[in-house]
Amino acid sequence: MEILTLSEYLKREFGQKVYKLSLSSGCTCPNRDGTIGTGGCTFCSAGGSGEFAQPFADENLIGDEIEKAKALVRRKLPANAAETDEKYIAYFQSYTNTYGDTDRLTRLYRKTMERPDIVALSVGTRPDCLEDDKIRMLSELNQIKPVWVELGLQTANDRTAERIHRGYETCVFADCYRRLKAAHLTVIVHVILGLPGENREDMLDTIRYLAHLEPALNGIKLQMLNILEGSSLAEEYRRHPFPQMSAEEYCNLVVECLKLLPKGTVIHRMTGDGPRKLLISPLWVTDKKRVINLLRRKIEEA
Repeated sequence: MEILTLSEYLKREFGQKVYKLSLSSGCTCPNRDGTIGTGGCTFCSAGGSGEFAQPFADENLIGDEIEKAKALVRRKLPANAAETDEKYIAYFQSYTNTYGDTDRLTRLYRKTMERPDIVALSVGTRPDCLEDDKIRMLSELNQIKPVWVELGLQTANDRTAERIHRGYETCVFADCYRRLKAAHLTVIVHVILGLPGENREDMLDTIRYLAHLEPALNGIKLQMLNILEGSSLAEEYRRHPFPQMSAEEYCNLVVECLKLLPKGTVIHRMTGDGPRKLLISPLWVTDKKRVINLLRRKIEEA
């Protein structure tokens, strides 16, 4: 089976390897501040799923935030890599990065995109925080450099969504997706496999739902449910432990998911691991090299 990985897509688009910088915009989340709920989604950590992101100080200091993020990336680069050749995607990851004043966010994102080392902007957010003025802002920025909008759907099952306190129904996602695509924006959807109460068919139904979107989905991130310290799911898990997939079961399911997706959908992630100091279960996700090798083997065999 052939898939289009993010690495291959970036080399095709930009002619070289491109790295992602995890950043913060200073936004919070309506599912935390009481607007629609408190505590966030049950799986979400205290850091708004952005523990690896640089902390936000001030929009005028975004350059410092970017340089610190670049320093973290450089630790993984070959010693002979030339800094002048480095290209990055600015990924605003923590919390909900369109939940705030539109003018402030416009200034922040414009300042970020002005940098020659930034080739694209990626904004993590919720579909219920993309009013028309926010989409208009992102569309205008998209005229400068590519803008990706990353939506945390996690599941298309509204029963599960209510259980994890997602805070919006799937029809809200559908409406937002339609408006984003009408504005010619690239959309990447996050899906969590292994949410409590979901069986194999429930998870595949979410992928089927995404596979039939029109226009076709640009990209997807798949991840095994990570139970993290500080989340309300961690408390639930301690009180009433529920079964989790083994690495083998997870990889088999991912392959089934990939088979359902359109060939042009970019696979941004097939596995992920939360901060080790916060991870309660499953511990096998920390052996990322083993999991990726297992995934590659199963994809080749599919």
